[in-house]
Amino acid sequence: MQQKRLYRSTSDRMLAGVCGGIAEYFGIDPVFVRLITVLIVAAGGTGILAYFILWVIVPEGSNTQN
Repeated sequence: MQQKRLYRSTSDRMLAGVCGGIAEYFGIDPVFVRLITVLIVAAGGTGILAYFILWVIVPEGSNTQN
């Protein structure tokens, strides 16, 4: 059994692939993750810091990954 890992998306990205990677990990539409991110940023700005931390910490996935 293959272990599920979080990667930044290389195929579904707007900026760095963080939201696309989170959506792939949870098996949901990336639009929902992007909307939640925008709402968190608008509510207080902590979403920007979280996004940049994930951008640095989460490795970029390969194109052959499902």
